[in-house]
Amino acid sequence: MSEQIRQKSAKSILLAEDDPDDRMLVVEAFEEAKIRNDLNIVKDGQELMDYLNQEGIYSEPGSAPRPGIILLDLNMPRKDGTAALEEIKRSPQLWFIPVVVLTTSSVDEDIIRSYNLGVNSFITKPVTYENLLRMVNTLKEYWFDLVSLPPDTD
Repeated sequence: MSEQIRQKSAKSILLAEDDPDDRMLVVEAFEEAKIRNDLNIVKDGQELMDYLNQEGIYSEPGSAPRPGIILLDLNMPRKDGTAALEEIKRSPQLWFIPVVVLTTSSVDEDIIRSYNLGVNSFITKPVTYENLLRMVNTLKEYWFDLVSLPPDTD
């Protein structure tokens, strides 16, 4: 993972993304947008749930800080994003964490199902880096400059 950077809200961001190229582009866009929040990355839905539940490789205290927001890809191995979203929103310890789906899908069924499961926003991944950077800047402005996120409950 690249160097961690912080912004005024100090809420960490958890990116669940299996594609290494997409992960790299998101990290670059976050750095270019000067997002200073910690950015932690998991590579599939099962690792996401291990992170959130502080299990497996994340069982060591401090290894998995509670995120202020989750950026979630739907199409991931081991456990897809839809199954992980359903698990997150059913959990009394996790349901309040905002989840933004960030996926290649623009299928109405995926959008409807995600909102029915409690996603806070659904974004189709931009095709160009310029549009990705624009999207990241919009996320920064909305989720970290405008919105009040729930306080840490750890």
